[in-house]
Amino acid sequence: MTGFLDHLLSLHGIVIYLIVALLVFGEDALFIGFVIPGETAAILGGVAADRGSVSLPVMSAVVVVAAIVGDTVGYEIGARYGHRLLSLGPARRRAERIEAARRLLARRGGPAVFGGRFVAFLRAVMPFLAGTSRMHYRRFLAYNAAGGLVWGTGAVLLGFVAGNSYEAIERTVGRAAAFAVAGVVVLAVVVWRVRRYVVERRTDNRAR
Repeated sequence: MTGFLDHLLSLHGIVIYLIVALLVFGEDALFIGFVIPGETAAILGGVAADRGSVSLPVMSAVVVVAAIVGDTVGYEIGARYGHRLLSLGPARRRAERIEAARRLLARRGGPAVFGGRFVAFLRAVMPFLAGTSRMHYRRFLAYNAAGGLVWGTGAVLLGFVAGNSYEAIERTVGRAAAFAVAGVVVLAVVVWRVRRYVVERRTDNRAR
């Protein structure tokens, strides 16, 4: 995995846009998020923007569009083939977590679609479950687009800031301040990861 990520960061231009877009799209449309989370690809897109390999605004737009379109495809797959796919092996192995996500969607509706965008497992299955449950598409699209915009922009900016902050601030105000800001960035990443872990554990506990 590390070798793949290093190779991704060594690419430039249209190739890296395409790879990041496919990984973000595939997380929701094809469930490859179980292997490579789309969030990882989006953050790496931000790091690539920091390195000058791609444009930050373009990368943000690519990730947001890929997220929204991927969710829409996941929704359509759920609406057409949902119950049949839920009976297959990969879904059965995650039956408890899927059932917990289904109950969350039934309780919260649209806000569950928005919030699911920020939790790895829910990001991969919530659009599919929204289609399976026959949520009205316009309602789904509104929350899906809002979540995709906030998540996509935030993930790319996180990668850009994490890759850029130390060198930029060191040139401007000196090494001590650079270390301080780098520490804040690292802490923010850790807090974000811990919060995601806690949410996922709560989802698992509700399923038991």
